[in-house]
Formats: sequence, structure tokens, C-alpha cells
Amino acid sequence: MILQTLSIGQAQEHPYQSGLVQSAIVKHSTPEKLQLTFTGLVGDQQVDRRYHGGPDKAICVYASEHYPFWNARLDRELPVPAFGENFTTQGLLESVVCIGDVYQIGGVRVQVTQPRQPCFKLAMRHGIRDLAVQVTGSGFTGFYFRVLEEGLVQAGEPITLLEKGQITIAEANRVMHVDRQDLAGIERLLQEPALSEAWQKELGKRQ
Repeated sequence: MILQTLSIGQAQEHPYQSGLVQSAIVKHSTPEKLQLTFTGLVGDQQVDRRYHGGPDKAICVYASEHYPFWNARLDRELPVPAFGENFTTQGLLESVVCIGDVYQIGGVRVQVTQPRQPCFKLAMRHGIRDLAVQVTGSGFTGFYFRVLEEGLVQAGEPITLLEKGQITIAEANRVMHVDRQDLAGIERLLQEPALSEAWQKELGKRQ
């Protein structure tokens, strides 16, 4: 497992529908070592803290293995990081990664908190109106890390599993987006202490 690409971005104005939207979804990769704090990478801006960033979503992660799928489906070559991710990884797929997994990457320790829920800004970024729906439907959503230990991180560093959770990102996506009234699945997720506060609140409404 490897951190292939490390990416940060600053807020820009993007034309969307009849107005302008502020977003830092357009990021650029860097070979430099960056400081990772409890709220994200130094140099990376998170515009709308209601939906992006904060302790439970400090880092957005996306698997490099998904890029060939999207390149073929969208008939274009997507540049990394096309999905607005901070970490583009190898070896961290939704079918394997679990809520609560703890990883060491360089000088930091991070923990998986929830799947990424793509929003309209992906559509805005690529000019594909239903791209967020396509990403959710594919199951190739990516996920978020919270930071357990701050430090320096750099592209090319190995990712080492320290602790293993029980519920995969794929299973969490199923419960949230497909089998929305699976009460047993909801209960299992709510019993996972590493689950983000946002998902705890959302799933708690369905009980």
C-alpha cells in the first residue's frame, strides 16, 4: 500500500449554473513533505466546513485503481487528483478498507471515519451533471481519514495497517445509499466507535 500522490488546493470561483461557486476541489499534486494537522494538510483550503473538512474529514482519499474505470466510462483522461482527493493511493479499495482502520503513513497516524459522499462540485469540476450520482452508484467513492497523530507526510511513502476495523467502506455505502432501511446494518454501523459524527446523526434518524 502506497501514498502515490499528495495534493492540496486553494479556493477558486467556478461558474456553475447561473452563478459562481467557491471551492477548492481543483487541487495540485506536490512532491514536498507537508505537515498534516488534526484538521488537514497545511496549504489545503476547505471552503464549506459543513460538508468538507473538520476533524472527522481531515483527509479525502481516493484509489488510483479507479482511474482506468472512469477514463473509459467518461471517455477522457482524468488528471490526478480529479476527484478532489488529498491522498491518491494504491491498495486501499472500498471492498477492503474498513471504518476504524488505523494506518501509519510517514510521520502520521490516521483512521478511517466514513465513505466520501460526492456532491455537485464534482459535476461542476468536470462539467458532467450527474457525476456525483455516477460516483455513488459505482461504489468507487473514496473515504475520509481523521488524524490521530500529526506529523509530516510525503508522496511515495508506504501505508502500513496498524489496526483493522470490521465494516468495509463498501458495506457502509450499501447501508447508506442502497438498502436504506436495513436496520440491522444501520445498528452495526452505529456500534462502530470510529464512525464520523455526521454519519452517526444521519443513520440515527433512520432507526
